[in-house]
Amino acid sequence: MRRRHFVTSLPCMAALTAWAQEPREAAWREWKAAYLRGDGRVVDEDNEGISHSEGQAYGLLLAQAWGDRPAFTRIEDWTRANLAKRDDALLAWKWQNGGIVDRLNATDGDLLRAWALLRASRDSGWGEYAGKAEPIALALVNSCLAPDPRAPREWLLKPASHIRADQSVAIVNPSYYMLRALIELGETTGQLPLLRAAAHGERLLTNPDALRDWIAVTPAGIEAAPNLSHDFGWDALRLPLYPFWSGRRDHPALQMASARFAAAPLKGHVATVTDPAGKPLSQSDAAGFRAVAALAAGRPPVLPRPGQGYYADTLALLAQIAWREGI
Repeated sequence: MRRRHFVTSLPCMAALTAWAQEPREAAWREWKAAYLRGDGRVVDEDNEGISHSEGQAYGLLLAQAWGDRPAFTRIEDWTRANLAKRDDALLAWKWQNGGIVDRLNATDGDLLRAWALLRASRDSGWGEYAGKAEPIALALVNSCLAPDPRAPREWLLKPASHIRADQSVAIVNPSYYMLRALIELGETTGQLPLLRAAAHGERLLTNPDALRDWIAVTPAGIEAAPNLSHDFGWDALRLPLYPFWSGRRDHPALQMASARFAAAPLKGHVATVTDPAGKPLSQSDAAGFRAVAALAAGRPPVLPRPGQGYYADTLALLAQIAWREGI
């Protein structure tokens, strides 16, 4: 696979200001009102009101992109105080009813949080976050990478530090591959395995069999992960978001995902779950899911008003950033 060097293109301050002053500002205020508590906790109302490392990381990315330093500070302060309870630099992934209910980590939450901290320091000039991404990047390398059973010199991204990965099988969640985050963190912190994982992940996602919620990578190839979803479903529908945001607009995963979304039988809907054969199992007209489908098709996502649930509304705003930064 070709090794590509990702170059970050930073817009001028005038462009940043104009972007923040458009109706996106209202969408960000409404998202905060719906899902961000005053103490900095991001609430997943679709999932029994829990908070999780992924949601906190998404909140950090949104706050940084909107230039909302007070919100970023609250979110990061709550995250450190309530989820940073492990012996390493990774977060416990699940919090509910006043405390941690699962101390295991979720790699996408840790990866995106580290990237948000890097962006806050490097791009926004919020100096208090300088160097905060480095220990997380190191912990990801030490605990969340594993050799590919098909090619032991290449790194796969484990979905959590405890997930099984050995020479016979590695369990992978393909939607955790945010290529740009892996590349920028690897380049900034000098953690070369993150760069290798990004390059190998980009190749992995060209395989149609990898466009699933979960997969098992074995010496023989990609198989269904035992006891986990093998559909293109609630995890996998994020897949087009990350390559597009990473500037990989011609990546085959976008075209393959676009075909999946287009399988919805109802006009104005996208298929949110399709089985391995491509048969639609559920569909939605929620703006956030349509925003990701628009990216997959190379179209700008329409900015919606929040109100269709935490996941859809969050994806809608992330898609706006991806369009702005990925083109």
